[in-house]
Amino acid sequence: MLCKLTNELINSSLTCPEGQRRVELCDAHSRDAVPGLYIEVRSTSPGQGTYYLRYKDSNGKTCHQKIGRTTDIDLTTAREKARKLRSQIALGADPSADKKANNATLTFTTFFEDHYIPFAKQRKRTWKRDQELFNRRLKSTFGNKKLSQITRAQIQTFHTGLRNEGLAGATCDHFVKVLRRALNLSVEWGMLDKNPASGFKLFNEDNQVENYLNDDQLQRLLHVLRTRQGGTGCTVCQICLFLLSTGQRLNTALQARWQPIDRVGRVWRIPSSNSKSKKVHSVPLNDSAIEVLGQLDTEGEFEFLFINRRTGQPYTTIYKVWERIRAEAGLPHLRIHDLRHSYASFLVNSGRTLFEVQQILGHSQPQVTQRYSHLSTKTLQDASAAAAAAITRASRPADTATE
Repeated sequence: MLCKLTNELINSSLTCPEGQRRVELCDAHSRDAVPGLYIEVRSTSPGQGTYYLRYKDSNGKTCHQKIGRTTDIDLTTAREKARKLRSQIALGADPSADKKANNATLTFTTFFEDHYIPFAKQRKRTWKRDQELFNRRLKSTFGNKKLSQITRAQIQTFHTGLRNEGLAGATCDHFVKVLRRALNLSVEWGMLDKNPASGFKLFNEDNQVENYLNDDQLQRLLHVLRTRQGGTGCTVCQICLFLLSTGQRLNTALQARWQPIDRVGRVWRIPSSNSKSKKVHSVPLNDSAIEVLGQLDTEGEFEFLFINRRTGQPYTTIYKVWERIRAEAGLPHLRIHDLRHSYASFLVNSGRTLFEVQQILGHSQPQVTQRYSHLSTKTLQDASAAAAAAITRASRPADTATE
């Protein structure tokens, strides 16, 4: 869109038209206008834009050279830089080619550590897991390779080799997913022309393990949780009881604060910063959860519910004590996350709908909750029995009439 670029327009009118994702404001209608200079404004960043110079390279291909953001440089400076670039281009220079040449020497390690991780830290909760996968395998295999040297065949060999080492299919896939995501960003940022991992076929194995407590196992676990004595172990027992009573994730419980707990309204409002879905999540507090809260002695003294008295800080892990708890209960196979699964099974087997389970567990997608659908067999049998009872009642008058 041709317009007269002014400081007033830049300071007050950089907005994207409704229904459009981006707009280009081209420098025109002014004595100081520079041909090819424009400001890109995106709907996701109202009030600010980015200066670009549009030009054609020696092959006649249209190129775009970034000059700077409107929040960093003023219009006068942007025009001066644009004029210098036009002069250099007229003498045979190609800024885009120079940039590609620099990117061609960029190794995967440099890109991952200097570009991908800083980006992921601000946008991905599991960025530490990405860093771990990179350090474990990706760095040794692809780290010294230039981005443009990574091939699909190399990725295939790497993926297959992980499986031959005995790693689970899902684990092998995780490594490739991180690699693919990083290379996708390198393409998006103009550092790579094409992602060799795009459309890569994964194993897609379902390796989900779910252990559900039956009545006997639940009784044994509760006996240990309610009778175990002694400092840290006692607090960990309360944490486990709270997980079993609310169905929430361990990290969510360890980061739980007193302020969002409403014991009168019997609800725990988990803030978006502590929710995996990044949305506020309200969890109903049943009698069992209220009982656990009543046993805690941290309210009024600490911000968090569960405090390690030895350090005076919230717990960060409970796995060592959990190992002893499950051994005492005779449940060596039971994982902490299985307490969440068992909570879901309590709901489903009591006839609650999968929608209700989804809301309480905080699943962002109903497909995630579908994993518990097989647990409703008993409920479905009861429903089917109701139909049989109706048939039986309806057949009785006919039998009497026949007699």
